[in-house]
Amino acid sequence: MPTAIAVTSADLALPAQDERTMPAVVLAGLDREPLDECLTELQALTEQYGHVVVVCSEATPEPVIRRLHTLRSLLESDRIALFRPGLPPLGIAVLARQLRQLASCDLGPGVLASAGRLLTHYIHAGAVLGSVARLDRVPVGLKAHARSWVPGSQFAVVAHPEPQLVRVGPEATLDGPEFATRMLLAKGQLQSDWAGGLGTRWGAQGLSETPLPAESAVWWGTGRLVEFCAYLAELSVLYQLVTSVRQSSCHWCGIDVIGDRCVFCSAGPPSAPDAVGPDAPEHRAPEPRAPA
Repeated sequence: MPTAIAVTSADLALPAQDERTMPAVVLAGLDREPLDECLTELQALTEQYGHVVVVCSEATPEPVIRRLHTLRSLLESDRIALFRPGLPPLGIAVLARQLRQLASCDLGPGVLASAGRLLTHYIHAGAVLGSVARLDRVPVGLKAHARSWVPGSQFAVVAHPEPQLVRVGPEATLDGPEFATRMLLAKGQLQSDWAGGLGTRWGAQGLSETPLPAESAVWWGTGRLVEFCAYLAELSVLYQLVTSVRQSSCHWCGIDVIGDRCVFCSAGPPSAPDAVGPDAPEHRAPEPRAPA
């Protein structure tokens, strides 16, 4: 039974990358629908798929995040994972689609959920902005802030994996991935072809467009932007990347995972039985559930 990959709005559910890509589950209106209806929906998803991984951005409204924690608490379920990496919204949508691709493979739910943390390292996400006056996700110098008020100024920013910021111009460029990628563009209220040219300079093997996620304007601090994301597109590459990492069993819930923290129960690595002193590894029990 494939694990369900859920997003919190329809604009984060990108079209399928290939014929094996699982459809996204859209949990829309969590902050507007009655609690009992949301509870019934999430419970049904858990029973149907066994495990649910909800991928959302740091710009997702807090009422939605609180509702997700409340639902998970009421269901008393360790089969629901809430994954909120520090990617811009377009990067979140790309990551969710990558997990939807992998959901069709022979990966356990713990490994699939843990794969999200691994795959974020291979996503290059940024934007061309008409202003950086309200940008707080990437360090912005005083000079850039001052230039942001000059009419017609544009700035190219990479937020992940390493922050970069340059003023758009004939010689401007950004450091990109050192491996083969595709590029996805999402155009907001800014007229600019610079991001498409960046795909060429980065050697992207293909370029496509999608509507701008609604959360992008909040994340970037402006609606005058063109968001871009370079990513690994081939399922075979994603699968080989994930399966090349050593797997282990979570000492708390017993599910197979990769990495040092279980995405479902939040347990970290166990402490050694004979470890003492200030350098002993910390035992991390599952994080407490949010009150209903």
